[in-house]
Parts: sequence; structure tokens; C-alpha cells
Amino acid sequence: MIEQLLQPLISERFSSDTQYKERHLRVINTLPARTVLGLHIPEMKQVARLLSFEGCEFVMPNGVSKRCTNGTEVLRCFESVDSDTLNYEETIIWGFLINLDRCPLDKRLALLDCYIPILDNWAVCDTFCANAKWMARADKKTLWKYLQQYFCSKKEFEARFAIVSAMTYFLNDGWIDSVFEELKKIDFDSIKSNYTTTGRVPKRAQQGTVCGEKPYYVRMGVAWLLATALAKFPEKTRGFVRSSTLPADVIRLYIRKARESFRTRTAEAL
Repeated sequence: MIEQLLQPLISERFSSDTQYKERHLRVINTLPARTVLGLHIPEMKQVARLLSFEGCEFVMPNGVSKRCTNGTEVLRCFESVDSDTLNYEETIIWGFLINLDRCPLDKRLALLDCYIPILDNWAVCDTFCANAKWMARADKKTLWKYLQQYFCSKKEFEARFAIVSAMTYFLNDGWIDSVFEELKKIDFDSIKSNYTTTGRVPKRAQQGTVCGEKPYYVRMGVAWLLATALAKFPEKTRGFVRSSTLPADVIRLYIRKARESFRTRTAEAL
């Protein structure tokens, strides 16, 4: 792995300020087994750019170092190790490297085949999607066809990957109807979540817990997509929500997200 490159970049405040660390952990809310070093996104992007051009010494789980001369070789190393051995920052940097790789769409989708199954956290998923600018330039029919397998996935963050990708790159005149059709098909009850539900928000960060129905991050992803769609297609979105069979809690989350956004806080959600 690449922890030897990350250690010098750990935020001093994360190491010394207990309250700051608590807030950081509460926001990203990784599963308990996923180690968090405390780096910020700009530092992780910096490391990814360095690896993309110069490579690094990648330490395998058995302690043996492998010299990688570029980002593609680093990606191959990430793919070859058990993802459970990676820390939170390494999983994000892996995604950044995929986005930085200069390759045709078919190769990039092949890289995603290895990456998407390791997603286990909303921040890792959403950070990847937000920085996947190549999706804006990609052939939309090919990309949309690729996303279909994840819309119907039974894994929480595979489904969220499809939802957030659709929200970010397909909420336009040509695709909004297709997006809504996929939302209709989501079977929330069949999606597996590794997060534990709590009755109320804990006073201290409890990694791997959520205050909401499972799969919480899929439900919140759909609510976020709908609130974003409301800003772009208000009448169409209201009509879809009114006629949909979405769970009541998803509708409530959607209304809450719409009220929180400066673009839709005064708009009618239903």
C-alpha cells in the first residue's frame, strides 16, 4: 500500500484536536474496520497526481515492496490486494487514479469493474463521482448501459454509485426520463447494508451507524437526486414524486434536501 506517502500529509489538527477528529469521523462515517488517517481531499489529489506521473513504491500486504513507474502500474497493485487492507484515503486515491488515467472508455470502465465493488462509504463513492469529469465527455449511451448493472445491484454503494453518477451527469433533457425510470425499479428492501441503524444520532461518532432506515445511503442518494432534479425540472420532478411508489421516508428525505438547498428552499416539493 502507500501509507508511507500519506503519513507526512496527515493533518496535525486531526492528530492533536480530539473534537476536530470526532467531527471528521462523524462526517465521513466509515465502517469500523476501515482505518482513517485524517488527510484532506486536496492532499489526496496531490498524491494521486504524483502517482499518476511518477509512480511509487507500493508495499504489498506481505511487506514486499513493488516499484511502480506510473499510475497504471499503481492501479494494478491496488487491484491485486484485498481491499479490506486499504485505509480510507487509499480507497479515494485509487478512484482519483482511475479518473486521471488517460485511456479510452472501454478501458476506464474495465478499471471501474474492479473499483466499484470495493466501495463501502458514501464519501469515497461521491468523491469519485464528483471528480469523474470524463463522464461528461463519454458516450452517454455506452455509459448509461454500463450503469444499469449498478442501479439494480443488491449492494448499497454500488447502487449509490449509479444514482450519484446519474445525478451528476444525466440530469438533462435527453436523459431525465430514463433516470426516473431507473428510480422506479430500485427495490430498497433487497439491498444489503453493512451499516447499523440507531434510534437517534449518537453523542459521539460511532463508525458504521446511521440514524435512518436501511439502506440509508441509497435512500439518501435518491432523495439528493430528486432534490437536484427539482431545481432543473421542477414540474417533471413533482409529477414523478407524486405518482411514484417511493418509500415514505425517501420522500421525506427528498423534501428535507430540497429545503436545505438555496436553489429549491422556496420551491414546492410536491
